[in-house]
Amino acid sequence: MGTLVELQAKIAELEEKLKAAQQFVVKREKIDVMSSEVVDTNPYSRLMALKRMGIVDNYESIRNFTVAVVGVGGVGSVTAEMLTRCGIGRLLLFDYDKVELANMNRLFFQPHQAGISKVEAAAQTLRNINPDVDIQTYNYNITTVDNFQHFMDTISTQSLTGGNVDLLLSCVDNFEARYAINTACNELNQIWIESGVSENAVSGHIQLIIPGETACFACAPPLVVASHIDEKTLKKDGVCAASLPTTMGIIAGLLVQNTLKYLLKFGSTANYLGYSALIDFFPTMKLKPNPSCDDSYCKIRQTEFSSKPKLITDDQKVEEEKPLHEDNNWGISLVDESLPEGDCKEEIATGISLAYALPRQDVDVSPGSASAADGINLDDLMAQMKSI
Repeated sequence: MGTLVELQAKIAELEEKLKAAQQFVVKREKIDVMSSEVVDTNPYSRLMALKRMGIVDNYESIRNFTVAVVGVGGVGSVTAEMLTRCGIGRLLLFDYDKVELANMNRLFFQPHQAGISKVEAAAQTLRNINPDVDIQTYNYNITTVDNFQHFMDTISTQSLTGGNVDLLLSCVDNFEARYAINTACNELNQIWIESGVSENAVSGHIQLIIPGETACFACAPPLVVASHIDEKTLKKDGVCAASLPTTMGIIAGLLVQNTLKYLLKFGSTANYLGYSALIDFFPTMKLKPNPSCDDSYCKIRQTEFSSKPKLITDDQKVEEEKPLHEDNNWGISLVDESLPEGDCKEEIATGISLAYALPRQDVDVSPGSASAADGINLDDLMAQMKSI
């Protein structure tokens, strides 16, 4: 009797497996139909929708680009995952930390990876997600003398074309590493995007840095650097700073979104984009390079950029300014009164301080002229005009 019961149980188990197999075949056929709607030479690319929606025509070219990600922590690991899912051609990962259990409150890393290097753990996961991506890992501190030179040699030779990487993404959490990246990129004329999340984990930013064209990290350092605060005092034992996976995921998303726009040339790449979670505020701005920057290579790049011929279309040609009326017996002139409310100081995004201040442009009010401070009523002013 027991044998019959076991046999019936075995038959039921086989029937369940057969049913599951049949369901799998049906799902597979549906996927094949969906995939046939768009011919994709890269089966692991996730950018087909961009082509179908008319955003880009060349999404397949993503596999021709090389991107270096420095810092594979909360932002960097998620950034690397997004790029991998998008089918980037080659990914260079730099970090010297190991995975810790404290990292489990973030995205990407898993408990069983504790104890191994972050770059190794990242490579394992990313290769399982998309084996088409060529992933290279570098487990060392880029700020040391020997490693810094190797870092420069790597980002300047390990692209798919043998030259500079197409873009470098800074996802580090300390200023020493940021300055090392800045120094290397200025010397190599390497375009990069700096990113960061605040110590309180509720704000962050990304900043596109084009040597010579925009401010480098030494031209306009973050406010905490300008205030000469020792970054060591910001770290507390047992406290994992910037540990909200939500904030880091948002910053990583903004970083990769602008990376795709830059590489595939669609939309407009943000120069500086901030994020404040407390008030859902996204400040944007463009920082000009500082002619007195302490980085000598930054000043060299500025000279190179200023010497480049500027392409001006017919619509943009500036004609010689001529007075509208040769005779101006009444001395009438037009004055731009579109001044911002309050002080005329340039608004700087939270956490950013310019290395030099723009001069205040006060309005020159001649004697006898009308202004709000004079307390002249508009009706009285109109009466004076009619009496002339």
